[in-house]
Amino acid sequence: MRLTVLDPKNPEQDFPLTNKALREPDGLLAVGGCLSQNRLLNAYRHGIFPWYNRGEPILWWSPDPRLVLFPDKLIISRSLRKTLRKNIFSVTFDQAFNEVIAACADPRKETAGTWITAEINAAYNQLHQAGFAHSVETWLGDELVGGLYGVALGQVFFGESMFHTRTDASKVAFATLVQQLNAWGYRLIDCQVHTSHLESFGAQEIARDYFTKLLDQYCDIPAKPSAWQAQ
Repeated sequence: MRLTVLDPKNPEQDFPLTNKALREPDGLLAVGGCLSQNRLLNAYRHGIFPWYNRGEPILWWSPDPRLVLFPDKLIISRSLRKTLRKNIFSVTFDQAFNEVIAACADPRKETAGTWITAEINAAYNQLHQAGFAHSVETWLGDELVGGLYGVALGQVFFGESMFHTRTDASKVAFATLVQQLNAWGYRLIDCQVHTSHLESFGAQEIARDYFTKLLDQYCDIPAKPSAWQAQ
């Protein structure tokens, strides 16, 4: 099947239907285009996200199945509950977006590079300034030791990446976020693709068609007004 090539000068161009995505590699839907705000928001609204390596064209994905977490189904392990009770870390929201995405971009020990290029960094910082992209920060004193960022549309949060430099720091950020999203009336967290780490929190795989129906149901219904700004 031939991939759709998106016009970088036309951010309003429609994506192909997600059921047109390749089976191998799983979920690859389109190539090219741009990372404008309109393009990115349109992508997330339809269950599509960008992921590509430095030197590659922009690649757009919609895998099947999709890993999601329903906020009211969060599982917190006994060891993590113990860490949370100790109050070792403090957690904030939208206080250090630039620092969080920069830390997420740092190459991991097991990889030589990063998919969070300067282009991705700039695009998501613009989304943050527009009120769509958000960060969660974990602090040990004044030191940023963990966190994550993602995109919020309506009652859906689309997780993108997380990092930690201290044991459990990203877990604390994620668990705190999920609990807060549940309190704010969010109904769905997109975790993209399966990892045993996220599965341990209660994330589950669902069919892409069902995922799309949930987006249609929840993306256009606002969560609690100014929820993020209140933090």
